[in-house]
Amino acid sequence: MFDVIIAGCGPTGAMLAAELRLHDVRVLVLEKDTEPVSFVRIVGLHIRSIELMAMRGLLERILERGRQRPAGGFFAAINKPAPEGLDSAHAYLLGIPQPVIVHLLEERAIELGAQVRRGCAVAGFEQDDDGVTVELADGEQLRSRYLVGCDGGRSTVRKLLGVGFPGEPSRSETLMGEMEVGVPQEEVAAKVTEICETDKRFSLRPFGGGVYRVVVPAAAGVGDRAEPPTLEDFQQQLRAIAGTDFGVHSPRWLSRFGDATRLAERYRVERVLLAGDAAHIHPPIGGQGLNLGVQDAVNLGWKLAAQIRGRAPETLLDTYQAERHPVAEDVLDNTRAQMELLSTEPGPQAVRRLLTELMDFDEVNRHLIEKITAIGIRYDFGEGPDLLGRRLRDIDVKQGHLYGLLHRGRGLLLDRTERLSVGGWSDRVDYLADPTAALDAPCVLLRPDGHVAWIGDDQQDLDDHLSRWFGQPAN
Repeated sequence: MFDVIIAGCGPTGAMLAAELRLHDVRVLVLEKDTEPVSFVRIVGLHIRSIELMAMRGLLERILERGRQRPAGGFFAAINKPAPEGLDSAHAYLLGIPQPVIVHLLEERAIELGAQVRRGCAVAGFEQDDDGVTVELADGEQLRSRYLVGCDGGRSTVRKLLGVGFPGEPSRSETLMGEMEVGVPQEEVAAKVTEICETDKRFSLRPFGGGVYRVVVPAAAGVGDRAEPPTLEDFQQQLRAIAGTDFGVHSPRWLSRFGDATRLAERYRVERVLLAGDAAHIHPPIGGQGLNLGVQDAVNLGWKLAAQIRGRAPETLLDTYQAERHPVAEDVLDNTRAQMELLSTEPGPQAVRRLLTELMDFDEVNRHLIEKITAIGIRYDFGEGPDLLGRRLRDIDVKQGHLYGLLHRGRGLLLDRTERLSVGGWSDRVDYLADPTAALDAPCVLLRPDGHVAWIGDDQQDLDDHLSRWFGQPAN
């Protein structure tokens, strides 16, 4: 019997498996595909996701395979640089091939002891008071204490669970792929500049060696997203919009995406939970999808582990939906707004010009980039200083950097007074006395996901919050 079975070994599922293994939870990941995807789509890790990788000691190996780009120009592709002084030691975008990030996260999960089985699709499940019986497509049955659906926007787990997925269906589609072009780069650049003055859904971006990332609106009507587009589809749409197909040939990969926007009504039904695209889908504008799923996994992992280990306060697992559902709602809203701003209609174009002017104000630009990169999130932990409920940046401490102390996925008390103690919680919360820490607070208690759970200098108050987040102290 496993503690947790995870359906889906994409970024969300692999990250969740690694998080659970930090707490010795027995994890099995089931992936319906027999082999990883072969096409090389470049995705972007935003600031908050980069911070999470640093917290878990993964950032160095990921940086080796990615390419750093300046943060900025994310919101509706409005080309504004990031404001100065963003509250992060990792204020950049990291472009990395999606198969690479999935491989690195899966590799990490396996290193920590997770089992991964490919070619195994979940066909059904039944849950009871003690666990979940999972049936595979070949009839095999497996038993676990919990099941987590990380199996994408068409999630089998969500459908079998009967959880509603309200929202808006796709109204339009966009083609995206990587291919070679047969005309000089200068000719491409001139034509793209001309078209992008009015059509923000169109782009041809060079990757070197004659290879371009091509993004072009699809023909009217919504096709079958299960079927990839053809090179002829790209050629036809390029000619229709640009008057030339640029001699595109030799595609590396071709795909289509719609603008459907949906959010699961519930993230948990008893012993079955949802995360990543199984819980929310939205257009890729702003590049938030993969990041949102990875952040779901880090929020859920330590809470589900505490539940399994018998240490969780009664309502701890409920905070997963309470915290992450509103975040997803906000992402869906900002992607809706961004899609409207990509319209070529006069009204949305007028709003886009106005917003472009407003983004010259530092406060507006900062607000939007903190929203897209998820460093502006503040969970509702009750009344308190503004830092309460927010993630803490990677500040300098006497042992180096703060995030280096969070690799094991445990809580952390950072004590500038040198008077407090984690006492009976030392088996799940680390302690650092550092009066020189670059922190404008006497002491902070960090959850394993890096969010500030308590600020103060009173031991009794601290003990109450340790109990709130980490359960009863050990005897």
